[in-house]
Amino acid sequence: MAREIYETKRKALKINLNEEIYGTFAEIGAGQEVARNFFNAGAASGTIAKTISAYDMAFSDAIYGAEDSGRYVSRSRLRKMLAHEYELLTERLVGDKYRNKRLFAFANTVSALNFNKTNEPHGWIGLWFQHEVGGAPNEIIFHVRLLDSDNLLQQKVLGILGVSLVFAAYYYTRDVQTMIESLADNLSPGSVEIDLVKINGPVFKDVNERLINLYLIAKGFSKVAIFNPEGLAYQSKDFLYKKDIMILRTKYRQKSNPNFDLFNLAVEQFKRNLGIKDDNLVVMIEVLMSNVLDSAPQFTPEDLQYFAERAEYLCSTGNHILVSNFTRNHYLAEYLAQFKPRNVGISTNISNLSNVFNSKQYTKGNYADELLAYVSGLFSKNVKLYAYPYLHKPDNQIITTANMPVSEDARPLFDFLVKNHYIIDIEGYDERHVKTV
Repeated sequence: MAREIYETKRKALKINLNEEIYGTFAEIGAGQEVARNFFNAGAASGTIAKTISAYDMAFSDAIYGAEDSGRYVSRSRLRKMLAHEYELLTERLVGDKYRNKRLFAFANTVSALNFNKTNEPHGWIGLWFQHEVGGAPNEIIFHVRLLDSDNLLQQKVLGILGVSLVFAAYYYTRDVQTMIESLADNLSPGSVEIDLVKINGPVFKDVNERLINLYLIAKGFSKVAIFNPEGLAYQSKDFLYKKDIMILRTKYRQKSNPNFDLFNLAVEQFKRNLGIKDDNLVVMIEVLMSNVLDSAPQFTPEDLQYFAERAEYLCSTGNHILVSNFTRNHYLAEYLAQFKPRNVGISTNISNLSNVFNSKQYTKGNYADELLAYVSGLFSKNVKLYAYPYLHKPDNQIITTANMPVSEDARPLFDFLVKNHYIIDIEGYDERHVKTV
């Protein structure tokens, strides 16, 4: 049975009319859109204990403390806001009047589109809330990128997201996928990207955070999920900004494990060629979700569980894991470019390159246009491809760039890329580690 999607005003009113739900709204940046929705819905006195918007940094620091990083649109700032406001609620709201209240503290810190349209609009949104009267607080935090090109539209989006978060926390926590899905209720496609969700607290004790962040990709809310070796989710910009990035691409339900022997050689070659230091290097194993998403009607919870288990296994190898829906290398490169990386290396089997430079693989459109789009989108982003060889079983021959099959019309471009070190053969490998394709 399809879920009923409530209008934003109806969500706010339902919260306002629930005598148990009571709390604070603290909003920095872009206005007080979330609180305004609750006021406009009516009966807000039943829900709102306080609203606050400390725009000036001096006031904000006096209330929540200074940020060592100097970044006020950050997860750290959001958590300080939530902790401070929730503590005030529990200190001040005592007595019979509040005995049956389930308290919450909502906060956001946002950089909406500025007047000159020169910034990158994004924000952190979060909620601490009691699921049971008198219970320990639970936490939901997520990061958004605001994609509308108009400030007023971005304010509207923030208001809808905030109302949906409070509503989801009190009505959908028993079904976490619905909880996440409902955040985008009443939003236009393409208006926002939700690229990280963090949860904590007793109501989420049996919830797998990896599954939640993978679900963001499955629903089209995000393009990427990144996990550290412990399996915890990272926000992409915080993790990748101005780093040297090396990625090994692997496929959905790939039968064999990644070729770590050759990948480790690629990493060392990447560092050596470009003078990269370990303290600025990020190495990731990518798991592609795109081919199962292309058959969306067949996408199942079992598929999502598989991705979570695959990510968990790869995390256990001590690597950072990136799960994405990028079908081609240049889509990945274009995504990484927004984080201004110093250098990017993509390690790929040379059999994948042979498909790119084989005109017979293109049955639609113009091959020359497709190939130029691929090369331009990839190598204009300061990317090097490190190609590891494969064993061609019929003639027992190891294939490298020197003997890889290339279509005649693509040969000049391929030779140019190899000669100018955009495509680089992995060196010094042991032939025993070369796998059959």
